[in-house]
Amino acid sequence: MTAKEKVYEWIEKNQDEVVGLLKKLIQVPSVNPYFDEEKTYMKEGDAQKVLREYLDEMGMETEFTYPNAEELASYEGKPGYYADHTFDDRPNLYGILRGTGGGKSMMLSGHIDVVQRGSKWTRDPFGAEIEEGRLYGRGAVDMKGGIAAMTAAVKAIRECGLKLKGDVSVGTVVDEEAGGMGTLALVAHGYRADGCLITEPTHLKIAPLCRGILWGKLTVEGRAGHIELKQGDFRTGGAVDAIDKAALYLEHFRRLNKEWSVTKEHKYLPIPCQLHVAQFEAGEYPTTFANRAVLTFNAQYLPSEKDENGLGSHVKAEIEEFVKQVALTDPWLKDNQPTIEWLIDADCGETLDDQPFFQTVCESAKEVNPESVVEGICCHTDMGWFCNVGIPTLNIGPGDPRLAHQADEFIEIEELVKCTKMIASILMDWCEVQTD
Repeated sequence: MTAKEKVYEWIEKNQDEVVGLLKKLIQVPSVNPYFDEEKTYMKEGDAQKVLREYLDEMGMETEFTYPNAEELASYEGKPGYYADHTFDDRPNLYGILRGTGGGKSMMLSGHIDVVQRGSKWTRDPFGAEIEEGRLYGRGAVDMKGGIAAMTAAVKAIRECGLKLKGDVSVGTVVDEEAGGMGTLALVAHGYRADGCLITEPTHLKIAPLCRGILWGKLTVEGRAGHIELKQGDFRTGGAVDAIDKAALYLEHFRRLNKEWSVTKEHKYLPIPCQLHVAQFEAGEYPTTFANRAVLTFNAQYLPSEKDENGLGSHVKAEIEEFVKQVALTDPWLKDNQPTIEWLIDADCGETLDDQPFFQTVCESAKEVNPESVVEGICCHTDMGWFCNVGIPTLNIGPGDPRLAHQADEFIEIEELVKCTKMIASILMDWCEVQTD
């Protein structure tokens, strides 16, 4: 029996290990405090303590560090920095298992915080109930399942009496769901490795990139007037319907998306970047033309488009120029230019497929699950900062990402166990097993 076969067998026989750890993590609510939720569910620190105890029992050297906005002030204007975020009892956890020497190091990373419970649950969101091979709970998919899998993979290797040449570290962070200041702090504290796996849910796909995400608020001004009366030209004081003017942008955004479907695609992404309007707010009274319309939109950008700070200023400028050019086609808008307020700029990252880490991860993962395909993540993960400091990073994790943030979020236990084997395989190939 090979070393890998021995580890896979141990994982199969001891799958209660990974399931049990995941249950413990779910049963400690760790809702990010920036959500509208009861404080009793905001226990990121307690969840980190559960994981730290597990790492300590494995023989890892562990420590808590606390993000601090003042200490990170030099990162203002860069991804993940928020001057108003506070971190009382919200530590990052870092643990390291020293290798015997001569191998490449690996960091396993994930975020311990989850979104709020939300509504329409049919079971306790923090009960970690198992039914028909599914484990239910907030964070089961996003992303305590991945944390349990990566941690149990390390334990499986240890329990089989194997030693790795390279160091293995575990870095779990807070605050990912509200901007990513946890990962910024982890990197700023100097933690490094030769490769990084983030175990965000990918349904066992191998994701070498994630897109950047922009949220913006486009405000289109009009001029109120009685909706039931004939209105003259706006130049002589007539009303201007802001809804009608905003509708012009809806039509032009469709044109922009056709262009982006060609210019902003990627060979490892299933869909191109697009600009989608998510919210439309307008009007004051049923008898009055809308005085103002506000369109809140979500636009994505590729890693190749990020600016010198790792953010999306180039794409912001592209959108701003597009909005201006559309306004020039309309007499009212030409003199009453719409404005954009930028709300969010979540960074992106990419590891190219010619890098050894990419190739090793793909080969190792497919040994366990030949069906795994290479496909980028269309939303945001914390990989950007690792890539920015020169750590090749990939995302692989258990669970269907479409279930993230939903009521009755669940993970398939079979997939959880398979992912644990995949991560163990990757660790043994990348860090190398010490042979006597």
